[in-house]
Amino acid sequence: MSLGNTVQGILDRGVADSDVVGAVAKVISADGEICSAAAGTRGADSDVPMSNDTVCWIASMTKAITGTAAMQLVEQGKLSLDDPGAEVLPLLGELDVLTGFDDDGNPVTRARNGDITLRHLLTHTAGMGYDIWSPELGQYEEATGTPGVIECQKQTLTIPLLFDPGDRWFYGTGIDYAGQMVEAASGMSLGEYMAENIFEPLGMSDTAFKISDDMRSRISAMQARMEDGSLVEMPFEIPQEPEFEMGGGGLYSTVDDYCRFLAMMLNGGSLNGSQIVSADTHAQMVTNAMGDLRVTMLPTAIPPYSFDAEFFPGVEKSWGLTFQINEEPAPTGRPAGGLMWAGLANSYFWIDLQNQVAGCYISQQVPFADPRSYALYEAIETATYDSL
Repeated sequence: MSLGNTVQGILDRGVADSDVVGAVAKVISADGEICSAAAGTRGADSDVPMSNDTVCWIASMTKAITGTAAMQLVEQGKLSLDDPGAEVLPLLGELDVLTGFDDDGNPVTRARNGDITLRHLLTHTAGMGYDIWSPELGQYEEATGTPGVIECQKQTLTIPLLFDPGDRWFYGTGIDYAGQMVEAASGMSLGEYMAENIFEPLGMSDTAFKISDDMRSRISAMQARMEDGSLVEMPFEIPQEPEFEMGGGGLYSTVDDYCRFLAMMLNGGSLNGSQIVSADTHAQMVTNAMGDLRVTMLPTAIPPYSFDAEFFPGVEKSWGLTFQINEEPAPTGRPAGGLMWAGLANSYFWIDLQNQVAGCYISQQVPFADPRSYALYEAIETATYDSL
C-alpha cells in the first residue's frame, strides 16, 4: 500500500472512531509533496469537508516562524542572540521573579538575576511560562486581574518570571517577547514583517494573524472534547484587533502553506530561489541552543485545555532556534537530531534533515496533547519511516 493510502486510512479511521472531527496531513521531501490526505469536516456542525486549503489556527506552530524572523534580523546584525534583550525591548529589563503569594493572596516577587537574551526567549529558558501548565501563573493572573496571553493584551507581557534566565527550561511566552523584539528592530508590525520577509517569498498566501475574508470562507471551527468523549464545536478566535500580534501562537494557516515553511527548512533555508535564512543561520537554528538544559514534561494546570504534555517521554530532548530536538532516536523512526513542535489545537509537525523528509498534521480541537488526536499524528510519522 502506498504511503498516501496509508495516511488517508489513518485519518479516515480517526474520524470514524471520533478521535477527530476533521484533520489534514501532508508529508514532503525537499523536492515536493510525497502525499497528502484529509478526512472529516470543518466542524462538528459542518458538512463541509476538510481539505488542504482549510484554514486553521496553528497556535504554537507560529513559534518556528517568529523564530525565523528573529534569526533573519540576527543575521543582519539588527538583533543579537546573547546581548541583553532589554537593549532592544526595555520591558525585558523590568521583569522580576515570582516567588509566591502573601497571606492576602498578593503576589510576592524578587529582583531577577541576570539579563534576558533572545537566546533565552527562543529556547524557553528565560523564565516565562503559560498558565495552562503553571498554577502559579494562573494564580497571579487571578490575583492581579491580568489577562491570559490568548487575549493579546500588552498587560500580559508584564507578568513576572518563574525563575532566573538560563536556570532551566519551561515552556511559555518567550517567543511573544521575541516577536516584540522583531517589531522593535524592524520598525514593522510582526505580521507585516512576516508577510514581506517570509510569507510572500515562500508563497504562503493563506498565513496571517488577521483572517482575510477569503481565509474565513475556508476556516475550520474549534472543537472541545467533552467528558463523555464526544467532540462539540466551541466559539474561539484569536483577537483580530490585538494590542500585540502573538508571535508565540497567533497565526492562522493551512497545511499546504505550513509545508512550504517546512520545505524551506529541509532545503537549508531557501525554497524556489528565495533565500529566507543563510546556511549558517539555518545550521544555528537546527542545533541545540540551550546547552546542558533539557526539555521536561509539562503537567497540566487547566485540564480542559491540555493534558500533561511531553513528546516521547524518556527520550532526551533539547531546543534549537526554535524547534524541539530529539537528541536520541524517536520511537516513530525519526533519527536523533530531528526537529518538531506543535500547536495547542492538536497540530503537529516534524523535520528530518538526515532523511530529507518532513510532515504536518492539523486538527482543531482541545485539550492539547489529546492522546486520540496525537496518536493519529504519530501513526503518520511512523508510517512515513516504515515507507523509507
